[in-house]
Amino acid sequence: MMGEHDGRVALITGGSSGIGAGAALELARQGAAVAIHGAQHAEAETLAEAVRSAGGRALALSGPIQDAATTASAVEATVAAFGRLDTLVTSAGIQRYGDAVSTTEQLWDEVMDVNAKGVFLAAQAALPHLRASPAGSVVIVASVQATASQASVVAYTASKGALVAMARAMAVDEAAYGVRVNTVSPGSVDTPMLRHAAALFTDGTADAVERLIATWGSAHALGRVATMEEVGAVIAFLAGPRASFITGADIRVDGGMLARIAAALPDRQAGS
Repeated sequence: MMGEHDGRVALITGGSSGIGAGAALELARQGAAVAIHGAQHAEAETLAEAVRSAGGRALALSGPIQDAATTASAVEATVAAFGRLDTLVTSAGIQRYGDAVSTTEQLWDEVMDVNAKGVFLAAQAALPHLRASPAGSVVIVASVQATASQASVVAYTASKGALVAMARAMAVDEAAYGVRVNTVSPGSVDTPMLRHAAALFTDGTADAVERLIATWGSAHALGRVATMEEVGAVIAFLAGPRASFITGADIRVDGGMLARIAAALPDRQAGS
């Protein structure tokens, strides 16, 4: 496990599954020591053990990301284990459904606490260490829904828009310290969260879930949903030296979803 992240240390929140796991595995593959933070310790430890079995260095951490003490403890545990911190990846997030009328205050707070406040707290705890790194970097997982929205996801969309704005502000503030801050905005990605959503809107059978995921995939110009590894590769690039002049950017990893408008040309054969 050697590459452009050799000798570097990364903390990945939401790192035990989905996009976060893809980022953790790719960063480890490229030589980074990874601290994998998840909601459930067993999940984080399973992934950390997989990294260690492949010859990498990994630490499993867990706890509520929206709790300041827990987040600070995760940062300190990472530095204690590996001696430094060079990269913060924030991928923890939840999806809830509802429009501005049906979304309760409790649901709104739940989404914003995890998706936005959790990122702020992780950055707040990590930045003093990232400033000490010769190449500190923060990569925040946002969403295409920071730019365009599907129906009935008002809290989720608001939280992802907040992340893009937050990253832009942090990029300006942290440039003086040599710390870069960027977001990635994926389209649909084959993760446990996406499959949970597909189960909610079907009868939950495997076939129905696969059909709905395929339908969602057709909304992307490439005709499919992304894999967590594909998004993880972009995260690792943004965190690494080849992206040394990229900061304050939002990189879409959406398979052309937002490049394509809904209006389509009529079928020439049908009109002939």
